[in-house]
Amino acid sequence: MLRQEIAASYQELSEEVEHVAEHPEPMEEGEMDDDQEDTSSAILPAVFLVYQTITDFREKLKHPVMSVSYKEVPLYDAPGIALYPGKAQLLSCKHHYYDHIPPLINPGQPGEIECTTQRINYTDPFTNQTMKHALIVQGPRDVKKRELVFLQFHLNETDQDFSAINYLLFSSFQEFLNSPDKTEFMKDCESSYSSWKFSGGFRTWVKMSLVKTKEEDGRETVEFKQETSVVNYIDQRHKPASDQLFFVVFEWKDPFIQKVQDIVTANPWNMIALLCGIFLALFKAADFAKLSVKWMIKIRKRHLKRRSQAMNHIS
Repeated sequence: MLRQEIAASYQELSEEVEHVAEHPEPMEEGEMDDDQEDTSSAILPAVFLVYQTITDFREKLKHPVMSVSYKEVPLYDAPGIALYPGKAQLLSCKHHYYDHIPPLINPGQPGEIECTTQRINYTDPFTNQTMKHALIVQGPRDVKKRELVFLQFHLNETDQDFSAINYLLFSSFQEFLNSPDKTEFMKDCESSYSSWKFSGGFRTWVKMSLVKTKEEDGRETVEFKQETSVVNYIDQRHKPASDQLFFVVFEWKDPFIQKVQDIVTANPWNMIALLCGIFLALFKAADFAKLSVKWMIKIRKRHLKRRSQAMNHIS
């Protein structure tokens, strides 16, 4: 009986060894499939992250962010004030400080003109037919002392239902003086800057602020923003109904120049560093999967070898 049991055990072990020797791969392939699945599960998120990184970089290139900064200045470059009085006459022009304007003396009568002025005629840049007559006045500079320019105009008669004087502001009165072709200079200003109006019978107080914008091609454009307040003038003169006085004040609002530029937040070096990190992680994952497969094959072979040695020992 003992001999028969030993013989039966030997037969079962022999069949198991033959089966393992003939079919060792299925278990190894299964283990390799598990590692391949693990590798695939690591690769797919990495590929998505690469795609998302490149997409975000392209979107940031297409849509730069607007940056606004402020620069404080003690003195401005005196702006140019171009007025188009038409039939109105300039009675007085003075510089005052600290927001103080003394009471009017003999309103409606010619007074002192203490401003730097210059008259110029040029054709309308939009029609090239109409002749325009402009009075150019040097604007205020000293924002710390609240310098202002006060102008008074008189219009004796008008055939219009509404009376107003047009004006526009440009960045530098000195550039106008130094320009070799002042007519072309004024045409460019009228094409580039907005124009405003102030009405008769009121004192219009204009507070200016300057905005400099840096374009994509590197050019810098200048734009004026203004806040206006209007006060009614109580005219106590004995005058005809068509006789009107115009009062306007120009002053800087604050000592800050607003600078606007578009900034591209997409940094190529950050993107390259992120992609390098992703690729390095992929290589590490691939190496780890390769080493894992080798380690499992080695363990499997060692296990089979030990079983074979055990069966040989029994036999």
